[in-house]
Amino acid sequence: MELKTYKEIALDFLQLAAKGDSREAFNKYVASNFKHHNVYFKGDAETIMTAMEENAKQVPDKIFEVKRTLQDGDLVAVHSHVRPTPESLGYAVMHIFRFENGKIAEMWDFGQEVPADMINENGMF
Repeated sequence: MELKTYKEIALDFLQLAAKGDSREAFNKYVASNFKHHNVYFKGDAETIMTAMEENAKQVPDKIFEVKRTLQDGDLVAVHSHVRPTPESLGYAVMHIFRFENGKIAEMWDFGQEVPADMINENGMF
């Protein structure tokens, strides 16, 4: 069996969840003591996994584009551009994962809508 780095696990987890395979993502990569910090959902694995499944059903053409991935010890951060449709400006999203024994034990996620008019000439990505 090929061992994956924490960065590879985080990316595979997010890609599976984005395309509607969140149950597979959780079964493969999430620790039994998993918790998350999305303030719009209860903090357990089942609730956020179900929310990811529902989002994939509601937004089947979602585009998930990773811009950068960083690792510091047991922490991985993934900065991505998520668009519900190809013509949508979408959102800048940051996921932070904390690993224990090779599994995702904790997750934070933050998002900011991409504005049509940006004051900052450097953009969001």
